[in-house]
Amino acid sequence: MKHIPLIMLGLFAVACARTVSMPEPPEGRVIYAEYCAQCHGPAGEGDGPWAAAMTPAPSDLTDLSENGEFPRAYVLSVIDGYDRTGLPGQEMPEFGLLLEGETVPVDVGDGVLTPTPRPLAALMVYLESIQG
Repeated sequence: MKHIPLIMLGLFAVACARTVSMPEPPEGRVIYAEYCAQCHGPAGEGDGPWAAAMTPAPSDLTDLSENGEFPRAYVLSVIDGYDRTGLPGQEMPEFGLLLEGETVPVDVGDGVLTPTPRPLAALMVYLESIQG
């Protein structure tokens, strides 16, 4: 009888635990189409319908990787609006408030998992998938 409370506690913990999975590129593609394609184009090459009227032109998002490494922390900070220092397209809107929601653990390149809103992580995963 002494073990019943421990067993119940263990079952309660398992029942409360949620499995959090990283988003896949198709989830991010939907967000990209809604918020990014107007400027960056359907394929992310900076040739969206609004691009012709923009100075400077929107960035080519298919060419973000450097030496085969996708700069996750940098991309997240630009999308969120946290870091715009020295960006050629500082006119880009801040999407952080639009991309809130449940968080998922994202490794931003330093081995530390950072809680990141799922829509923001989904967009990052999609951008990582379209690198040339």
